[in-house]
Amino acid sequence: MYFIPEDCPLKHDPYSALVIPRPIGWISTLSESGVRNLAPFALFNLVSYKPPHVMFAPTAQVKKLSSREGCNSKDTLNNVQKTKEFVVNMATWRLKDSVWLSSIPAPPEVDEFDVTGLTAISSNLVAPYRVKESPVNLECIYSQTIVLPHEESGLKNHIVIGKVVGVHIDDSFINDGIIDEMKLEPMARLGYLNYTRVSEINSKPFPVWPPENNRD
Repeated sequence: MYFIPEDCPLKHDPYSALVIPRPIGWISTLSESGVRNLAPFALFNLVSYKPPHVMFAPTAQVKKLSSREGCNSKDTLNNVQKTKEFVVNMATWRLKDSVWLSSIPAPPEVDEFDVTGLTAISSNLVAPYRVKESPVNLECIYSQTIVLPHEESGLKNHIVIGKVVGVHIDDSFINDGIIDEMKLEPMARLGYLNYTRVSEINSKPFPVWPPENNRD
């Protein structure tokens, strides 16, 4: 099968099922008035190592939303652009139901920590709260937003980039100075309404040149 994106013959948009699995950015923010917000993003990743930066990509209306319209991802974008801070909380398989529930399209005045029953704890360097139940939290300072066009009128695609300034790791997931990735069971997004988790790891060093030196 071959087609151009504007003329897809499939019943459902396939693109989210073609780049998989994708880590989930579980982003917590604060509004200017102090309302806590927590939302998951299927477009999320690490984008640099030194210094570490992360990105997440919400789609938001250009016009300001009323509280009646409500949409959690747009609240996150608005909060970050105004307060310049956010926290990435690792979405894990054990917390999958809470991650799912935090995507509820609630109006801006609703606190998703209350909706999910998760515990909000203070961060060290930024104002947004962390998810206590999450084994990893990355405190981030806003860096920049890249705006891309959208096919629908009145919408824009946004790539929000932040610098990681503080890292919290549950000590029970550290073994001899190494993160136990299998124990973490990170949650990931597939296509459609599907999710998965890390359940197998294969360790292999990077190849060297010339190729014959890579033989076992």
